Amino acid sequence: MGFIDEIKARAKADKKTIVLPETEDERTYKAAETVLKEGIADLILVGSKEEIEKNKGNYDISGAAIVDPATNDKTEAYIAKLVELRQKKGMTEEQARELLLTNYIYYGVMMVKMGDADGMVSGACHSTADTLRPCLQILKTKPGTKLVSAFFLMVVPDCEMGDHGTFIFGDAGLEQNPDPEKLANIAISSAESFRILTGHEPIVAMLSHSTKGSAKHPDVDKVVEATKIAHELDPELKLDGELQLDAAIVPEVGASKAPGSTVAGHANVLIFPDLDAGNIGYKLVQRLGKAEAYGPLTQGIAAPVNDLSRGCSAEDIVGVVAITSVQAQAQK
Repeated sequence: MGFIDEIKARAKADKKTIVLPETEDERTYKAAETVLKEGIADLILVGSKEEIEKNKGNYDISGAAIVDPATNDKTEAYIAKLVELRQKKGMTEEQARELLLTNYIYYGVMMVKMGDADGMVSGACHSTADTLRPCLQILKTKPGTKLVSAFFLMVVPDCEMGDHGTFIFGDAGLEQNPDPEKLANIAISSAESFRILTGHEPIVAMLSHSTKGSAKHPDVDKVVEATKIAHELDPELKLDGELQLDAAIVPEVGASKAPGSTVAGHANVLIFPDLDAGNIGYKLVQRLGKAEAYGPLTQGIAAPVNDLSRGCSAEDIVGVVAITSVQAQAQK
């Protein structure tokens, strides 16, 4: 069974309710049909019945709950809660009503906040900022977490490196240029995400263009300091740096460049020094290595909400719904 099939099986074993707010997009309906047919999750589609009937085409979404913000009897409670949460920022009842009736992503996040859904998947036709802004405003960060960050779950075919070809790349979607403390927190969160999604031990490499002092530069110093902070945050975690990519994942190179390291050559969680490196790295592996790339998935938010690439397929949405469900299982 492939990795995403294992995730789907785990999702089916304890079904969660996931909101799909992008009901203007055909891919949402194609994905919804598959999710419902395979029994991966219960789904909520946000929009009027007229809108959804017009947009769904021939896809069978009869098992999904359709929630129309204009008629749902819980909308008033959502408005009141949003005002309460954002009143220090000047939110009025009129503004909250306008936002929730016209912006389905905000409405979906409020459903998660109020316990009417376990998670949300969005981003097929909205930017990462549009998807994550309401999460940061409404759901906030998870207790014990200082930072919301993003990762990609990479599944590389016919690969013995990592966890049989499965890796987490962090942060490859959100934090532009994290300082050492942020980079350390991204490493800790990414390790936890790996453990939740694979059930296996994370082995974390803090990546750089240098291995163990082979180059001198402030960019290298940042990774060295982040490694030190991460060790202080979680002394038991298998984590090492600074490591070049080949030293991190190729056993013979790791043994040569970083002898004595328990991480070098065996890493399955790769922490990139900045967003440029992470974004370029995941796209190289996806396009040249023919890897499945799921994300950007979020970590550190108080409830699971995940972003999609705007170039995603319906099949990608199905996979992210399954991943979001497994994340929700871990939070209960």
